[in-house]
Amino acid sequence: MTNHKKDTGIRLFALNSNPKLAKEIAQEVGVELSKAKIDRFSDGEICVHIEESIRGDDVYLIQSTNDPGNDYLMELLIMIDALRRASAGSINVVMPYYGYARQDRKPGPREAITAKVVANMLTQSGIDCLITMELHAPQIQGFFDIPVDHLSATALLANHFTLNDLGGENTVVVSPDHDGVKRAREMAELLDSPLAIIDRRLYETTKPNTYELVGEVDGKDCILFDDIMDTAKTVTKATQSLKKAGAKDVYVCVTHAVLSGKAMERLLNSGVKKVIITNTINLSEKNNTELVNQLSVAPILGDAIKRISNYESIKPLFDKEYVEKLMH
Repeated sequence: MTNHKKDTGIRLFALNSNPKLAKEIAQEVGVELSKAKIDRFSDGEICVHIEESIRGDDVYLIQSTNDPGNDYLMELLIMIDALRRASAGSINVVMPYYGYARQDRKPGPREAITAKVVANMLTQSGIDCLITMELHAPQIQGFFDIPVDHLSATALLANHFTLNDLGGENTVVVSPDHDGVKRAREMAELLDSPLAIIDRRLYETTKPNTYELVGEVDGKDCILFDDIMDTAKTVTKATQSLKKAGAKDVYVCVTHAVLSGKAMERLLNSGVKKVIITNTINLSEKNNTELVNQLSVAPILGDAIKRISNYESIKPLFDKEYVEKLMH
């Protein structure tokens, strides 16, 4: 990380992806959001002007790259360049939701690894550190040649279920596919609950996709746990499989609620008891229904910023009891 004086200040800047979360993070850190003006030329090009001196300061730039991801990514890169040219002491990007992460490997010929493309863009832009949450694949950290602080919302979400009397042997944590088993197991361990898996097999046009259950859920509450929910097709099919196997109530729990297209309509008609999400992505008005319960990750991100600025370990942020104290 770039060398800087110990007495330099912390500056937080918010771009346009999630200003509400940025304000909450600023409150947790105990500082005001710094001022910057983001304009567009008539042809759509983005123009950034920083309205106060940040020379020598540690800057934390808050921006997710959800839809419209291309615009938000370009905003971020232009802002980074402006900060670097304004002689910021260090530039740290706080990206609660890392867009383009689902393409983290090359599944077939002539396809891009977009998670690496974004990593290259951020690294080459000159940032000192990336703070992000619940990457689609943890190995994406290896795409960077700079420090990456990879945070998790699992303890936060587990605390919510504990406070609502869910957990133990009468609750089953379910992974909606094989890729999410490790993530679901962590939640199951925090709740002291058994684990089940949806054996999802996609056949494209050859025959219908299948969603077979591996595990016992009869008469038990189920928590379908994943990192990203986009169209909600997978969780809808998984819910049907769980109900067919005798599950009592089904709760959908995800960190990043992309909720594109008819996702909310599918959820409302799926028989799901409740949808638990975090605010890494700003929830649109049409998706803000009574079915959804949104938890704030601001205490985790705010505490992470303070710890990183003070050169302290972020390990406590993965502890259920510590996160519970943060929420109060």
